Amino acid sequence: MLEKRDRSQDELFVACSLGDLIPEDYLLKRVDGVLDLSWLRGEVEELYCEDNGRPGIDPEAALRLMLAGFFHGIVHDRKLMREAQMHMGIRWFAGYRLHDSLPDHSSLTRLRQRWGVDRFRRIFDKTVNQCVQAGLVSGKTVHIDATLIRADVSWESLVEIHAQKVLEENPVQPDGDCEPHTAPRKRGRPATRPVSPKKRSTTDPDATLATSNKDHRMEPSYKQHTSVDDKAGVVVDAQVTTGEENEGLAMLEQLQRVEQRLGHKPDTVTADRSYAHSQNYDSLERQHIHAVIPPVSVGQNGGSTLPLSRFKYDAHNQLVRCPAGKYLRRSCLSSNGWTYRARLADCRACPLRKACFSPSSKSRKVNILHGYEALIRARRRHARRSREDVTVYQRHRWLVEGRHGEAKTCHGLARAIRRGLDNVQIQAYLTAAVMNLKRLARFILPKNKSIVRLGELLRLLLEPTNYSQPNLVSSEKRTCV
Repeated sequence: MLEKRDRSQDELFVACSLGDLIPEDYLLKRVDGVLDLSWLRGEVEELYCEDNGRPGIDPEAALRLMLAGFFHGIVHDRKLMREAQMHMGIRWFAGYRLHDSLPDHSSLTRLRQRWGVDRFRRIFDKTVNQCVQAGLVSGKTVHIDATLIRADVSWESLVEIHAQKVLEENPVQPDGDCEPHTAPRKRGRPATRPVSPKKRSTTDPDATLATSNKDHRMEPSYKQHTSVDDKAGVVVDAQVTTGEENEGLAMLEQLQRVEQRLGHKPDTVTADRSYAHSQNYDSLERQHIHAVIPPVSVGQNGGSTLPLSRFKYDAHNQLVRCPAGKYLRRSCLSSNGWTYRARLADCRACPLRKACFSPSSKSRKVNILHGYEALIRARRRHARRSREDVTVYQRHRWLVEGRHGEAKTCHGLARAIRRGLDNVQIQAYLTAAVMNLKRLARFILPKNKSIVRLGELLRLLLEPTNYSQPNLVSSEKRTCV
């Protein structure tokens, strides 16, 4: 006999608490057991007037609505409020009953503007502190990487900005091989090659063109610099910059922020070849931090000139010895390091002249970057790297790159939902906070009591059999079933 249910319901009567209708293994209910926002009201209280204006939205309820949206991958406020209107779990998580009116989606936008980036950074810091107190962060090994976030702009909004006009409006000191006052004046005809224009979006000037693969075209993007702890994959830093920012130059600032959050420096830092700068190796050595960063391989420069690896650098005497046995001495200083030049007489009669430098040059010069000695030592360590270094670098790939994939696939970080550097930074902080809360709820709260009972059963099955209690295992089996 088939049942026929009457679908016409004029009213809905709930004879129990709304929380009783939410499953115990529901994500937001598990997160609610570890989320503590009792401090938030005192943090934002100074932004509101006590005796004037209409009553504002409860700060904890507003933040819970935003977090619920990021947990479900709903990053747009308008779509979030439409979903919360019918979603019983989101209503319960934010503290709204079934008959309560939800705030307008524009209220969340104005709330983010009022709170500012610093308060969302404190929200992210609170999640990191909770993970530290729960024992999910060791701080011994930190994995660092960067990823691009597509800006919320169209291709039609890109306009060309000529580099010459930018230089005229913003004069900067030129950066060459030598200092400006010692640079010789070039002879011959002036260059007639036009300056290539740069493109910038008119709707979001903070976004710049960048690409993560030379085979892909450049897109207006932001760049997130992420630091992940090795123990449980907790995100301990998430800083957003423009897309053209060099991630290798931002590494030292990342470590400073990680040290401020964790209270100590990490023992080991891992990164890819984009961070293989001599200044990074040198700074990590000075701080006694073990760097697991594969150095860039030294090429042959297309066979036209001898590579720098053929030249021996003597840091004590500040000399460079070429393959022919001649010495190059310091010539001038740039922002990256010193330029060493050979004597004209030594290069004029050298048998390696044709293979060493181009016919238009008169002598060979090499650039020794700051911290070059640390780079040489890093290459030697990488050549005889230990099994532990190989293992920790393998964990770097799936930990930090896995966090990027999780943020983009599950939490909507593949594309910026708003324009401006501050708005993208707030999006990155909320995404990192959501991922940390997921791990906090996973490792602290048991997902299901039956799973716990199953774990006890497996433990009993693996233990030696106690024949004095023959019915113990069988009773556990019947209980789990």
